Amino acid sequence: MIKSKRHKIIREIIESKNIETQLQLTDELRKHDFNVTQATVSRDTKELGLVKVAFDENTFRYSFPAGIMAGGSLERAKKMLNDNVTKMDISENLVVVRTYPGMAQGVASAIDGLNWKEIIGTVAGDDTVFVAVRSKNEAPSVADKLKNLA
Repeated sequence: MIKSKRHKIIREIIESKNIETQLQLTDELRKHDFNVTQATVSRDTKELGLVKVAFDENTFRYSFPAGIMAGGSLERAKKMLNDNVTKMDISENLVVVRTYPGMAQGVASAIDGLNWKEIIGTVAGDDTVFVAVRSKNEAPSVADKLKNLA
C-alpha cells in the first residue's frame, strides 16, 4: 500500500518537475512525508520504467519512455516481460509469472496496465507475480498472450 502511494507521488513529481537525479527525487519524496533511501528510489525508478531523457543541451531528466503514460501500455508490458520474466506456469485460474529478484512489482504493474478484461488483478512478491484470471478456462490463453508479449 505504501509503495503504490509512493509510486503515485513519483509519477506526479516526474510529470510536474524536472528531476535530474535520484537524490533530487529522494528529496521531493521526503517533502511528501516519504522517508526513503536512494536505494528505494533506485528500485522505484526501475519498477516504474523511468528513463533519463535530454532536457536541455547538457542536462537530462527522468521521464516515462516516449509514448508511455503512467497507467501503462503494451510497449511497456513487452519490455518488462521480455527483460524480467524467467518462467510462467498455470494453476487453475492463476498464471504464475516468475521474474528476476526485485522485478515482480514492475512486471505486475505492467500487466495491470494492459487492462485485459480476462485479468482481475495481480499480486506481486519479490520474484513472483500471481495473475488472477476470471476463469480457469481463460488462464491458458492469458498465459499464451503474456508469453507472446515476451
